Amino acid sequence: MTPLAEAKPAETKPGGSAAASPRLMSVDALRGFDMFWIIGADSLVYALNTMSQTAPTKFVAGQLEHADWQGFHFYDLIFPLFVFIAGVALVFSLTKAIERAGRTEALKRVFWRSLLLFLAGIFYSGGLTHRWPDIRLMGVLNRIALAYFFTGLLFCFFKPRALAALGVSILAGYWALMTFVPIRDIQLTRSHMAELAAQAGDEKTAAFYRDQDSPNPSAVKDSPAWAAAERLFYATTNRVSGKFDKGLNLADHLDFQYLPGRKYDTFFDPEGYLSTLPAVVTCLLGVFAGLLLRNQAVPDGRKVLWLVGCGVGAAALGWLWGLQFPVIKKIWTSSYVLVAGGYSAILLGLFYLVVEVWQARTWCRPFVWMGMNSITIYLASNVLSEFRPLALRFAGGDVRAWLEAHLAQGSGELLVSALGLGLAFWLVHFLYRRKIFLRL
Repeated sequence: MTPLAEAKPAETKPGGSAAASPRLMSVDALRGFDMFWIIGADSLVYALNTMSQTAPTKFVAGQLEHADWQGFHFYDLIFPLFVFIAGVALVFSLTKAIERAGRTEALKRVFWRSLLLFLAGIFYSGGLTHRWPDIRLMGVLNRIALAYFFTGLLFCFFKPRALAALGVSILAGYWALMTFVPIRDIQLTRSHMAELAAQAGDEKTAAFYRDQDSPNPSAVKDSPAWAAAERLFYATTNRVSGKFDKGLNLADHLDFQYLPGRKYDTFFDPEGYLSTLPAVVTCLLGVFAGLLLRNQAVPDGRKVLWLVGCGVGAAALGWLWGLQFPVIKKIWTSSYVLVAGGYSAILLGLFYLVVEVWQARTWCRPFVWMGMNSITIYLASNVLSEFRPLALRFAGGDVRAWLEAHLAQGSGELLVSALGLGLAFWLVHFLYRRKIFLRL
């Protein structure tokens, strides 16, 4: 995924301008900041909100929940920000590979890193412990792998103007497909499918769909519930277009028909086939930011202005487009790409200003440790359930109960969450000091 060819941040020229280098500390710090939220920092906020439900804590806690479908919360930025940063880092690593060994070597790097990351995604989803079809093929790491792969190929063959034209074409093409291609007038959600099954006289299947604790039928071999869903789907003859509702849109319908294995949302997947196309553009937006940062002819202050200004413009355009093509993370709409890409560019500009221009670096070093081993900590968090079981070894049981009873409700959970994050930072610092980095 993110190239880790060197184990040290970029050197800087006198006056604070970052020299041409394999990596920038601000990029690593932003990636680490992103990982900080992925591995469980949200639990700190939830615990604080339990301790004292003030307006600010309620607002922040709400921002750390994904929008149910349409809309945008802070937590809806975490995933695309990671894809965006992969595009930024790609510029430095592939440019260096092309200059040193040629385009063929760069293409080999893109292929192997994408393949390894995709296989890591299969492992993350239980590919070695679960039996088919209880294996998810298109998860978070898989999407990052595919976005990196296609963006890397495009970067190796096309110049920036062509890349921009391709990005615009992909977003417009995705909008056109989602808007004008007719689909069956059936909403693939458990509640709606339960209604249809009941209307068809299949009360057993209807009860299965209503029970939120029932197994995911896409993960069960020869599932009668899945077969019933297929019958209901293909029996629907009425066609509609321009629909973007949950389970009633082209991307979700294609997942239901053609995506094998376990679907995250029962009948479809938020990282499915068609919505991977606009995710490539998210990575391309990172490439444009990386090209700007690598351009030594542009002063650092102007780089910050370009990042922030373009970020504001992209977000505004995304929200405007969202009036017709709503901002929806789970189908990665074109408007969502622009909104998330705009906010990502603004964050990168702020990190670049503080870390590279102002040279204020001490505060961000823990994020750098985490950013330089992002895949390691992501996989470790999966294996260890976000370090919570280890944290409970130190602060579970009587310690947690005493704090909850004598200090404040939520204080025990706050301690457990803080310890879990502390263990995560200890691990990445340990790896950083020994120059151990997982290169995918």
